[in-house]
Amino acid sequence: MPSSSTSQPQTRIGLVGAGGIAAAHLPGLLRLGDVVVHSIDGAEDLVAAHRDRAAGAGAELTVAASLDDLLGVVDVVDVVVPTPAHAEVVRRAVDAGRPTVCEKPLARTDADADELVARAAAAGVPLFPAHVVRWFPAYARLRESVEDGTLGELAVLRFSRAGAYPTRVPWFADRAASGGIVMDQMIHDLDIARWVAGPVVRVSAVDVRSGTAAEPIEAAHVLLTHASGAISQVSGLWGPQHLAFSTEYSVTGTGGTLSWSSLDEADTRTDLARAESVDGFLPPVDPADDPYALELVDFFAAFSGGAAPRVSALDGAVAVHLANAALASLASGQPVEVSL
Repeated sequence: MPSSSTSQPQTRIGLVGAGGIAAAHLPGLLRLGDVVVHSIDGAEDLVAAHRDRAAGAGAELTVAASLDDLLGVVDVVDVVVPTPAHAEVVRRAVDAGRPTVCEKPLARTDADADELVARAAAAGVPLFPAHVVRWFPAYARLRESVEDGTLGELAVLRFSRAGAYPTRVPWFADRAASGGIVMDQMIHDLDIARWVAGPVVRVSAVDVRSGTAAEPIEAAHVLLTHASGAISQVSGLWGPQHLAFSTEYSVTGTGGTLSWSSLDEADTRTDLARAESVDGFLPPVDPADDPYALELVDFFAAFSGGAAPRVSALDGAVAVHLANAALASLASGQPVEVSL
């Protein structure tokens, strides 16, 4: 229920940004407190679309005219602005002393990512990158199978992720701004590969861009050599607009193989061009077991002194380093040695 003079005040959450990922975060945030939204554009539309949900959750949902106004009234901040703006908004939130969640990637550059980690640590402000795939059940199960020794010593790991090219958001096509498919989409699997197989010492990558300006295609393959000797192959595809989102993995160790595919969970599967475009930007989730909500619950519990969540600010920075090493390999055509 809404806060009152006789009840515990609700946490006030600042949501900075109003794009597609903001809509994925907002349902979970409304279960955790009142939400104040600020964005250069789209904030009013986002609030209007979720007003009934907020009422059902007993939460207030309002709009702030500026970032300063938002920081002045909230307890915590969730940053979901476009990638090029992550570093500056997170700095502002940390400098204001607000525990902060930042959508991946933590920053576009290695230097910014490292600086944010150091800045938050020096200020004693919790900072967590929203690497939501760690909360998807199939990937949590993979991690458990590695930790409990079921798979034995890991040898070969394969991850793939595919969906429609995000043409509705022009800055995705600007690799300098977004990092392209490697930084925006594949960073999830680069993070998971390191999460389950340990530190990475070498990165090599190849990619292809095809299609037309109206129907672009981008694909990449990244090969990670882990310090343990295991090899991870990470593949990503931004495909035609009718391509439904899918993800899969196959991980083999001395104890056996664990494989999973989101496509296998569908009773019926088609991949046909249709008049209506399928939104392949985000994976479908079960509202009763929403990974975006689950990660936010863990983050907010940590903000209140609970256990550390399954991802840290440092993990976010290392993922940025891995993605940028892959981009450097694409540019040079040579493997990149890393020490993280």
